Amino acid sequence: MSSNGGSTTTSIGLLVLRVGIAGLLLCAHGWGKITHIADYSHSFPDPIHLGSVVSFWLVVGAEVLCAALLVLGLFSRFATIPIIGFLSVAFFIHHANDPWNKREMALVYLIPFVTLFFTGPGKFALDAWIKVKVSPKGD
Repeated sequence: MSSNGGSTTTSIGLLVLRVGIAGLLLCAHGWGKITHIADYSHSFPDPIHLGSVVSFWLVVGAEVLCAALLVLGLFSRFATIPIIGFLSVAFFIHHANDPWNKREMALVYLIPFVTLFFTGPGKFALDAWIKVKVSPKGD
């Protein structure tokens, strides 16, 4: 599982996928939560019984910090893990009894992040640049 991506066209596709889905998650979901903390934090859903405030900050960390890391392509596979976690909780637990149209959005977000976990960020990411800079000359 190489994180430098392979072909240029594959890496361009991974760049579009990574920046597109992570940027959308950050802007459409994370930014609203971080700018309205008081409105969300104490009444946030608590599907895994950690408390509303803890659940809120875990989701905000994933939607803001991890999504920003993915946009940059920095610590990419690691950054997908909290996102995959909270989207799985949203789909399989929090919205488990909701109609499909309410559950669907969590799955629509989940699939690209799982894909990025397995593919890596491609060669147009800070991860690839760092790997080139720190790899021994023989690699």
